[in-house]
Amino acid sequence: MQIKSVGVLGCGLMGSGIAQVCAAAGYETIVREVDDALLQKGLGRIRKFLDDGVAKGKVTADAREKTLASLTGTTRIDDLRDCNLVIEAIVENLAEKRVTYAALERAVADPTIILSNTSSLCITELAASTGRPDRFGGLHFFNPVPLMKLVEVIRALTTSTETYQTVFDFARSLGKEPITAPDRPGFIVNRLLVPYLLDAIRAYENGLGTIEDIDNGMKLGCGYPMGPFTLLDFVGLDTTYYIANIMFEEFREPAYAPPPLLKRMVLAGRLGKKSGRGFYTYA
Repeated sequence: MQIKSVGVLGCGLMGSGIAQVCAAAGYETIVREVDDALLQKGLGRIRKFLDDGVAKGKVTADAREKTLASLTGTTRIDDLRDCNLVIEAIVENLAEKRVTYAALERAVADPTIILSNTSSLCITELAASTGRPDRFGGLHFFNPVPLMKLVEVIRALTTSTETYQTVFDFARSLGKEPITAPDRPGFIVNRLLVPYLLDAIRAYENGLGTIEDIDNGMKLGCGYPMGPFTLLDFVGLDTTYYIANIMFEEFREPAYAPPPLLKRMVLAGRLGKKSGRGFYTYA
């Protein structure tokens, strides 16, 4: 299948980034959000990212205008009817995704490919909730989407070879480097990353060092771009907690169990940068 028009469900942090890279690659892109306030916030995030890129000399003014010209926002799911491929980037909730897929399938044509940007849910289970399990897969982007080169392509048990190859080639066309990940919780990156982040919290709980010392130890000693606590705040403590619970439920290994401190911080609303406070405090 030739992909000409792309739909994105959700214009939050991930959805807006996905919509931006699709439009920048030349695809006619339409991003849908549930209400206009959220839609305008997401579109504003895209404009600011592009404007900042122009100001820093990393994006040309012409490229910015071409990206914005290829991008449309809507609150109507029916407006995605002509899309050849739709990427879902809504809340990590199985029931919500099923409701959204049902509405989407009533709007789009039978050949349309549906993909989920989920970071933790089972792609085969999501595919089974649709009427096109052979034309369903996972396409896991990383934040910030316009800057991160990696994309994980996840093939459900039911994903056809044609769909898989189309999705893999589509990811490459966005200027990304796709890798094939298994349909298991965490895929490849989070399967390795989440235990490391949880271990950092346990180490801090056990008095290994201060938050700043542990972060600096991993940055300066291992060459990581940021320490585990900075990364936790950036990703979102609630997101990490959610992924860890799913992985622990699947594997029942202690390494995936959320530490008590993580649970309490989430309950207290200390979610990281997005809430203004996590392991660090933000203005």
